[in-house]
Amino acid sequence: MSQTLDHQAANDASLVRPVPRILPAAGIAAGPLFLAAGLAQGLTRDRFDFTHNALSQLSLGSLGWIQVTVFLLTGLLVISGAIAIRRTLGDAPGGTWAPRLLGVFGASFLLAGVFRADPGAGFPAGAPEDRGASLSAHGTVHMLSGTVGYLALCAAFLVLARHFATRGQRGWALACRVVPVGVLAGFAGSSLTVLAFTAGAGLGLLWLTAVSARLLVPAPSPQR
Repeated sequence: MSQTLDHQAANDASLVRPVPRILPAAGIAAGPLFLAAGLAQGLTRDRFDFTHNALSQLSLGSLGWIQVTVFLLTGLLVISGAIAIRRTLGDAPGGTWAPRLLGVFGASFLLAGVFRADPGAGFPAGAPEDRGASLSAHGTVHMLSGTVGYLALCAAFLVLARHFATRGQRGWALACRVVPVGVLAGFAGSSLTVLAFTAGAGLGLLWLTAVSARLLVPAPSPQR
């Protein structure tokens, strides 16, 4: 069995194109960058409350340009990582659709940066205290882009579960099937608390970092 897997890996490797080092680094950094920037801003922006406000709302107000920049940069980093995964996996299982779905996820951040979230829940200053019963046009695009993006991310994890399974990496395959459940559960719980939504989104981003590192960082060669 191990010889078969080694032979398959050798065949896959022959189809792989060289990957510039910056692309894997970009894909791995995307999630931590977005979450760290959101945490830093959430702790310092006046009237922002993690229990009532989504990180997307940091795009509003006089300092909103910071979060807009973070959205755009994160989108570009995710897309760069998707390109790296495509080149690394080649024609191996998951090598086609996982990068495509991750590209959709990256594009959703670009749209979210251009079309800002609506104010509400007391943020920014002067906004109504409730979340708002209706969405503006730009708020609707923002919400839909995020929804489609995270569905694409969850689908990418399921595709990569097959990739790991074919290589006998059962733990990674199982996690790639379980994490989407956690992400979607967080989104479903957003009607009760914004923290559930933030936790689900954060889980998806952190697992993307873990998977990207597993796929893109070469394993250390055994010492002789």
